[in-house]
Amino acid sequence: MTLAARPVRSRRQHSASGRRSCGKGSTVLGMTEIGPDWRAVDGVATAWFDAPSLVAGAALAGRIGELPADIVVDLRATGVRVRLDSDEYAEAVSAAARDLGLAANPAVLQQLSVVFESANPSVVRRFWQRVLDYAPGKDGGLADPVRRDPAIRIRQSTEPRPLRNRIHLDVVRPAAAVEQARPGEASGPYGVCHADPDGNEVDLVPGAVLGEGIGTADWQTVFSAMACYRVTSPAQQRDLAAAAAALAGDAGFPLLIDLRPGLVIIDSGKDQAEDDAHGLELDFADLAGSLQTAARELGATADPGLPRFAQLFLDAADVTAVRAFWVDALGYTHDRRAGVSDIHDPRRLNPVLVFQQLDTSDSERRRQRNRIHFELAVPPDLAQTRLATAVAAGGRLLDESADRWRVADPEGNEIVLVSGT
Repeated sequence: MTLAARPVRSRRQHSASGRRSCGKGSTVLGMTEIGPDWRAVDGVATAWFDAPSLVAGAALAGRIGELPADIVVDLRATGVRVRLDSDEYAEAVSAAARDLGLAANPAVLQQLSVVFESANPSVVRRFWQRVLDYAPGKDGGLADPVRRDPAIRIRQSTEPRPLRNRIHLDVVRPAAAVEQARPGEASGPYGVCHADPDGNEVDLVPGAVLGEGIGTADWQTVFSAMACYRVTSPAQQRDLAAAAAALAGDAGFPLLIDLRPGLVIIDSGKDQAEDDAHGLELDFADLAGSLQTAARELGATADPGLPRFAQLFLDAADVTAVRAFWVDALGYTHDRRAGVSDIHDPRRLNPVLVFQQLDTSDSERRRQRNRIHFELAVPPDLAQTRLATAVAAGGRLLDESADRWRVADPEGNEIVLVSGT
């Protein structure tokens, strides 16, 4: 099946999730030793526990839900990521994982964010807050209230860069949310491109309801198929996560299930609801209908304005070389389908990157340093290994300071590796 109202795959590819805050923001942790399962990643105590299935991961999520704390849980077919605003319950989570036979794997932990350099940070911040419906971040940037999409950091800079960036963002939200957020007249071949006061671009794309019947009315297509449910108790959240995991497991579908205080987000992943994504004999609308029925029978309430998807887009003269760098530097993987220029986090915890051919004659634009770069937070004990991997993949180390290494890809797009708390 093809998701409704999704433009063809092109120079601008998109998806959506987020509107209202559902929990506390992250807290910078002052510790460096949390326990063997845990690492401080971007200031947050984080662990990943490998699991053989969604059902096994949901069992851990259910145990975590019994703790008297607001804990962020991302449930995947291969494991569970847990983030804590305090290390108080780290050992309790680890004990529950051990009891279920699940082992921690700190080597996969990372968090990717986006950095804007601007002479007018406050003006740029207002634009992106409107487009993304993010909340003010603790560092003067912006943060996704539901802690799924990448944080935006905004740094002061007076360096003149008049030409178009080779990096932009794609953001997909429900059509009504896009109409409300639209920051002026759009441009581009699909009429969805907007630029902030510095010229940084975003394709702000309207989603659509999945299917035509009431059986999938809770679902939005935002380059993934997504339904967001408000829940009123930890037990209701646990039961919905378990039901979703069981239904997806029976279908063999690697569903994404994110648990936040008072909220369950059920997500196919970008373009993964299409027939050829996994080689399954499955019409995703049928699975979505079963998931909707389960949610409603448990008393969960859909929030149709909440879905949001954000991805990162890079223009490259040599797409093959640039893509290869980012695959290695981020530990990403290629989409299995021919002709798809996406690469993605194998656990689908960090944003998708998409590559577009840049005219090789556009030499001035290729030489100009971007106003946007990426920042990758990794555990301190893995930083040197990740740096060596990025350099071996064709990166150039531009400079370094305490716990920070700035690396350029083969065409000068930058990533800053950050370790520590």
